[in-house]
Amino acid sequence: MRGERPALFALCIGAYFGKCLRLGVHMYEYIRKHWLGISLKKKLGIYVCLVILVILVSVLFSFLLMDFALGNFNTILDDNSRCYNFQEAMEQEASAFQAYTRNRIRDYAERYEESCRKTEQSLRELPFDYQTIGAARYGRTWNIRNAYENYCISRDELLEKSSEDERYIQKLYQVYSMQEYLQIYARQLLQLTMAAGDGNYQRQVPFFYGMPYWILALSVVMIGTMCFLTRLLSHAVVDPMEMLADATRKIAVNDFSGQDLTVENQDEMGEMVQAFNKMKHATKGYIQTLMTNHEISELLHKEAMERMEAEKQLEEARLDLLKSQINPHFLFNTLNIIACMAKLEDAYTTEKMITSMSNLFRYNLKTTEQIVPLNQELKVVQDYTYIQKMRFGSRIRYDCRIEVDGSAVRIPAFTLQPLVENAIVHGIAKKEQGGRVFLKVWKKGEMLVISVADTGMGMEEELKQQVLEALKNRNTSMVGIGLGNIYQRIHTMYPGGWMKIYGKKERGTVIQIGIPGGEAEEG
Repeated sequence: MRGERPALFALCIGAYFGKCLRLGVHMYEYIRKHWLGISLKKKLGIYVCLVILVILVSVLFSFLLMDFALGNFNTILDDNSRCYNFQEAMEQEASAFQAYTRNRIRDYAERYEESCRKTEQSLRELPFDYQTIGAARYGRTWNIRNAYENYCISRDELLEKSSEDERYIQKLYQVYSMQEYLQIYARQLLQLTMAAGDGNYQRQVPFFYGMPYWILALSVVMIGTMCFLTRLLSHAVVDPMEMLADATRKIAVNDFSGQDLTVENQDEMGEMVQAFNKMKHATKGYIQTLMTNHEISELLHKEAMERMEAEKQLEEARLDLLKSQINPHFLFNTLNIIACMAKLEDAYTTEKMITSMSNLFRYNLKTTEQIVPLNQELKVVQDYTYIQKMRFGSRIRYDCRIEVDGSAVRIPAFTLQPLVENAIVHGIAKKEQGGRVFLKVWKKGEMLVISVADTGMGMEEELKQQVLEALKNRNTSMVGIGLGNIYQRIHTMYPGGWMKIYGKKERGTVIQIGIPGGEAEEG
């Protein structure tokens, strides 16, 4: 019978644990089934709530442990500190009292009064709860309170007496004796408090030694819980995503041979996998269509690039054509003037005209850059207007106002001289009394504005509209190669660039050009 009882007990224990294990497995399958059926948003919400709960439990447990430990230490240290403060305050009061009774001056009186206030304050702060501090400390504190009360009465009576009183010395030594007793009581109270604190600490030592194991146990439980929750979330979200990623990588290299994906999820992830399987069967045809469309797009892009290159070459050809245009009438008149001046004037004027003419030829025939500094264009205009002044004399006046840094600002080449020439030839030259040409360059926000104004013949509104229409349609027969070329280059090279024409009959004409930023990217 004795041998059968342990075997029967072990059998019962094994059956109990087996039943618990089956119950745990059944519970796990139940949780897993319901977990796979809820939506991803709810899954994430549950996971976050559980994580927060685990963190809060861990933090609360750690807080309670630390509060318990630090609370005990703080109580011990606080009691010791209060007792020590009273002892020190009593010693300072005794010292201040002795100094004041020997020499009753204002400084000693203030020191004595301050020490009395500190002693009374520290006495009120002494622990005086019987349930908390125990009988011994309570009794000693009670003695100190009564003794200090009697001491204060004797101390104040002494200070009211005169030092000439026959009982003054006797009363003084009585107060000294009471101070010594109070100091002895304070030291005894401090010793009792330190002994009580040491005993309390010794009682808490086992708990402090066991605290790391409690924290370790809690950490293990929390880590296990987090791993379990992470595994559930990973199985519901991460695993299907990895399957989708692998299948997507195969499709990216046109491999559609893989089998359809299968997951147990009944949430949005399961719907996504089913939709992915449907999309995979239709993607192959779509890819073939996209490849065909891509080939067509490449052909169209190539054609567009060729067209842009042809337009660029055409613009360069127009620029070269502008450079090669030399007005024979202008050259003939200039040469005649140079010949006449050589006879009538000194060589300086002739040399200057020849130099200006050479600069114009050099700039027109040798400049290859499309974008040049503003100062370079202004120099060409100065040379040109000097020659025209030699031709027309005082009939032509030229002024300019430059409100920008001419060395830093860059504009298209062959821009200013054709505008000034247009103002002189078509505006001032036809006017018997001549006129004035005014060139102004300034900044308006982010736009560089160039204005060439003349006081020549001007134009009617109808003629101005015809000129603008001819510029838009590239009809150079009406507006001339120079002005038309400038209009086309401004609109081609500068998105947002513009040219405006203002004028009134017999009052003059103004041509303005707007260049964004005052520079352009070459190429």
